[in-house]
Amino acid sequence: MSSTDLPLFSWQQPCKLVSFPLNRRVGKVRDVALKLLEKSTDRHAEFYRNQVTDALLRQLERIGVSETDQDEQLGAFWESVREEMLRLTYRGSRPGGAA
Repeated sequence: MSSTDLPLFSWQQPCKLVSFPLNRRVGKVRDVALKLLEKSTDRHAEFYRNQVTDALLRQLERIGVSETDQDEQLGAFWESVREEMLRLTYRGSRPGGAA
């Protein structure tokens, strides 16, 4: 019996892919929030949102993230974008600064 016939040497530990969370990509979240705020109509904003969603889904699919994880990641990403849009909108409506 050779050393390559032993099942111990052919066993491979199962791996789980852990991607960097989309909602923690602060630069991407801020960029998307700013661009959405700049859109002049709801139709333009919806089109841009669909473009971003499709691109993110393709990226997650390419690296092997499961569909349920993709949904969770996307939901968290868009929630972060919404929060950033609120922050940017609120910041712009406070004349005089924080003093």
